Amino acid sequence: MNIYKEGDMVVYGTEGLCRVQEVTDMTFDGRTDRYYVLKRGESLTYVPVNNEKSVSKMRPVLTKDEITQLLDTMPLENDPWISNDRDRQAAFKEIILYGDIRDIILLARKLKYKQRDQEAHGKKLHLVDERVFKEAEKLISEELAYVLGIDRDKVIEYLVDKLEK
Repeated sequence: MNIYKEGDMVVYGTEGLCRVQEVTDMTFDGRTDRYYVLKRGESLTYVPVNNEKSVSKMRPVLTKDEITQLLDTMPLENDPWISNDRDRQAAFKEIILYGDIRDIILLARKLKYKQRDQEAHGKKLHLVDERVFKEAEKLISEELAYVLGIDRDKVIEYLVDKLEK
């Protein structure tokens, strides 16, 4: 388990990119525990240090070298589409909440391919799949823009360029 300190940049579940504002003891309902206080814009999120499930949603932001290595080792083929809606949504939710950036990029790619296939047949993605796609794009764009120092709206173009080489 990672131990984070004040000032660290992390990705937290669907919140996305956050700064660890402080690590402090706080009392809620008469019980004192240690918390990571995550700041995102004006919003604060309190993550109990000893709550494994909550802390498992946190991960350190990648480095430029890690992003390069990740993209260089990304598989060319896509995993098969999960046809059962409930199973697919459960799998996608798990990736968005607990997956690493590699899993989220692969998910976004899978959804992009499905979207293209649906459009070729005059159809659209299911609404829930579309929401997951947008969430994945947000998480990817936010982190990679921060690390690579590029505009968020240029990240997907950057990924497509790197993955097609």
